[in-house]
Amino acid sequence: MPLALEDAAYREAVIDLLGAISYGEISAFERLVEDGTLAPSLEDKVAVATMATAEFARVAGLHARIAELGADPFAAMAPFREAIDRFHAHTAPADWFEGLIKAYVGDGLADDFYREIAAYLDATTRDLVLASLEDTGHAAFVVDRVRAAIAADPRLGGRLALWGRRLMGEALTQAQRVAAERDALSALLAGGVDRPGLDLAAIGRMFARLTERHAERMAELGLAH
Repeated sequence: MPLALEDAAYREAVIDLLGAISYGEISAFERLVEDGTLAPSLEDKVAVATMATAEFARVAGLHARIAELGADPFAAMAPFREAIDRFHAHTAPADWFEGLIKAYVGDGLADDFYREIAAYLDATTRDLVLASLEDTGHAAFVVDRVRAAIAADPRLGGRLALWGRRLMGEALTQAQRVAAERDALSALLAGGVDRPGLDLAAIGRMFARLTERHAERMAELGLAH
């Protein structure tokens, strides 16, 4: 076992983090399945179903790691259910295109947040987290569909740009709330004997990077603002 995992507080933080990512993956799966009902074509429906399957396939590895660390995967996910469900309740898409933006931008923000935290993990856990965040095909599919739709109806771009800004605000609010409410995650960001940590200035820079990456994704979609 890596030295860091012999620290009970660090191990608890890792379990917390893996629980949050696991429930996020399950929620992404559920949402993509729902989005598939809005798909305008059979090709789109199959593409979204394929992405949903890829999201769900990641959960087993995360749960196996939680079990290896001596915890129950379902207990580890439980503390994050309310916050993640609240985010989805506040950002329910009104149509197919809002669903696509949410899958790309919303999931992208969450993934970026977890990648930032992964930098402060032991190598084994970091590799698992990064592998669980690899693109499942969202990017190219969503960019293609959204850009084509805006080209056909430029007015759509304005509405989707506003939607993207709303997603950003909701996602950052939930990320900050989860990090603040979970003592173990706060301790993880603070660092330890053999791990670097984040001071307030560094946390500020982290959120600035998240904002910059969001802007880059919006630009890729043709929704620069």
